[in-house]
Amino acid sequence: MDNFSFYSPTCFVFGKDSEKKTGDCVKRFSGSRVLIHYGGGSVVRSGLLDRVKASLDKAGVTYAELGGVKPNPRSGLVYEGIELAKKENVDFILAVGGGSAIDSAKAIAAGVLYDGDFWDFYQGKRIEKALPVGTVLTIAAAGSEGSPDSVITKEEGMYKRGASSDAIRPRFSILNPALTQTLPAYQTACGITDIMAHLYERYLTGTEEVEVTDRMIEALLLTMIHEGPRVIADPDNYEARANIMWAGTMAHNNSCGVGRSQDWLSHNIEHELSALYDCAHGAGLAVTMPAVFTYEMKTNVMRFAQVAVRVWGCQMDFAHPEVTAKAGIEAFRNFLISIGMPKNFEELGAKEEDIPRLAEVLCHGDGRKGTISGFITLNEDECAEIYRMMV
Repeated sequence: MDNFSFYSPTCFVFGKDSEKKTGDCVKRFSGSRVLIHYGGGSVVRSGLLDRVKASLDKAGVTYAELGGVKPNPRSGLVYEGIELAKKENVDFILAVGGGSAIDSAKAIAAGVLYDGDFWDFYQGKRIEKALPVGTVLTIAAAGSEGSPDSVITKEEGMYKRGASSDAIRPRFSILNPALTQTLPAYQTACGITDIMAHLYERYLTGTEEVEVTDRMIEALLLTMIHEGPRVIADPDNYEARANIMWAGTMAHNNSCGVGRSQDWLSHNIEHELSALYDCAHGAGLAVTMPAVFTYEMKTNVMRFAQVAVRVWGCQMDFAHPEVTAKAGIEAFRNFLISIGMPKNFEELGAKEEDIPRLAEVLCHGDGRKGTISGFITLNEDECAEIYRMMV
């Protein structure tokens, strides 16, 4: 196990009707003038936004509003939010929604206190300070409610890139599983896929002797395998929703990732798909992960065989561990298909003729130097080969 420092100060308020505590949470973390940032649609129609406002009113917290966040959140709205926050002199950013709203809120929070272009942070500049962020979560997926991470798509060039800093980790997150009960099955399945991706990206490590975090990841993967089909079959199953929501937070607050190297190649490779085609991130990951894992497998076949045995119930073939490893990848792929995820480029809406462009932007776009690294390091030709495995 590697040396590590783990810092995860987010206050989680979990359970039914917990959104009614939003105002008290904002005041607890010294907010007095809030920018409420959200997508629109369901948070308005469901009455959630009104309940959040009522809670802020009751607590004596004033607010401005900025809706319009879309999946794969865009830089244009971030710039708009930065200007509005400065104009309204807000001291707290409150995201109401899923990972897209939260990621956009984090970008705004960092940009308000920065004299330059917020995109500098998504090209590697360190975020030193930001306005405090709080969240009211509406979908279990991205884990952004408990993470220091944010992913934004820059509309000029359609580059999808990430930034990470404890300065943008939410001060509090309100998690009411009942808010996810109205989600369509496809969105629920996309969220389940994203959660499992966050677990796999940490599981794929070259660090030895990490049994504690291995077992934590395996337990959370087994939880998703159990609860995923239950919630797809019965969207109103609150207990299944609750277990999935907390698993999503645990999967990405890095409690499972400490002391070990991590992968993240699947996320990087998928980001080009959702940037170009505007597909759901989870759906893109469902197509990407089996291809990436098959390509990576030879690097450390026993790591893939271990998860195949411990999570997917495969029989260990000690003479031919690659057989076990492949069986585990196939079991994962079949699980994703069983909950409604796409299995190839065609079902995702991607095009084979775009592969050269995808690989070029992935490895060279927006200042990159020709390779991407994780469990292994890939060049442009190798990335193109992985994309072709998805066709």
